Amino acid sequence: MVDIAHQAAINPASAKDVAKSRALVPLIALDTGQWRALAQRAIEPNGYYLPAWELAVSATARGRTDAAALAAFDAPRLIGLMPVISLWRAWKIPLPALVSAHPYGTLCSPLIDRDAPIEAATRLFQQAREAGAHALVLNDVALDGAAMNALNQVLSRDGLKPRILSSYIRASLDARQDGETLLRDALGAKKLKELRRQRHRLEEHGPVVFEVARSPDEIGPALENFLQLEASGWKGKRGTALIQHAGDATFIRRAVPTLAETAQCEIVTLHAGTNPIAAGIVLRHQDRAFFFKLGIDERFARYSPGVQLTLDLTRHLCADPAIASADSTASADHPMINPIWRGRFAIGDVLIPLRRHDPVVALVHAALTGLNAAHETARRVVRRLRK
Repeated sequence: MVDIAHQAAINPASAKDVAKSRALVPLIALDTGQWRALAQRAIEPNGYYLPAWELAVSATARGRTDAAALAAFDAPRLIGLMPVISLWRAWKIPLPALVSAHPYGTLCSPLIDRDAPIEAATRLFQQAREAGAHALVLNDVALDGAAMNALNQVLSRDGLKPRILSSYIRASLDARQDGETLLRDALGAKKLKELRRQRHRLEEHGPVVFEVARSPDEIGPALENFLQLEASGWKGKRGTALIQHAGDATFIRRAVPTLAETAQCEIVTLHAGTNPIAAGIVLRHQDRAFFFKLGIDERFARYSPGVQLTLDLTRHLCADPAIASADSTASADHPMINPIWRGRFAIGDVLIPLRRHDPVVALVHAALTGLNAAHETARRVVRRLRK
């Protein structure tokens, strides 16, 4: 490879392009062993940036392929990783900024080495600058999480201030509590009695059994049950079920068994007799679980199968000493999960300037503010039409 300094003397523009190409690398070019080791040392868990998951997303998932990476090294160790795409690719905005590459799953907190958080954050920002970016846009990050805290420390040191573009509060589970006590405190005796009554009615269709598939042999059939349940409900009617799109189906069939090999994914299923009536995919990273998706058989809707499954999942996670908390990865005010999982944390989109007094950052902020306003107007119109 031609040395950058030598190439600069011959062709400055070309050398700049070479420097940019070194700053941003394809995700598939990263050493997966280094990536897995970083995930084990990450200051904050993020199951959606585990290599088996994110590589499957970037290789095949609809609209999410070919992400690049900002990668921070303390040679030879990987100490920071932030999957990204350009602002143009994200929203067709022609400004020099990078946006967190959105995995399937609403969490984009970067992986930062707990043994070197400040150095990792510093080098990630430097890589972004070398890639030509004037700003970073981090979508769906835990605003008070350890990863964002490390980024904020470096920004404060450098006299830079992030801007929160939007935020909401998301449900989580404190799995260190006794499951039965937690459910009684969350739902109350009257609601639990009604749910037990529904479960007894459900038993008329056969024994109600909660199953957890963990091994690669178990998880394949469980995944197919989940995909069929998801497609049979409202997601299938809207055309958003995973199995309805070849790339999405390929991604999930690749990611789930691979993660199961390292005990980082399980599928929970509720059966009524021979019928699977509800199923969910759960990722595991360090001491945190991530409730990815839920599918139900709507023929059994009167028995609240999604709630019944979530009650059993809550007991399951609370009984597991390896799990301290669980992220619902749900939207704000989710009607099913919020009454059950009463923990809360803030999720938001953050604009990070990479240079002081940079007018480009103001342009990026204005463009994103206008885009958010347009999206909110569109959502209000859609809600009215549905009514």
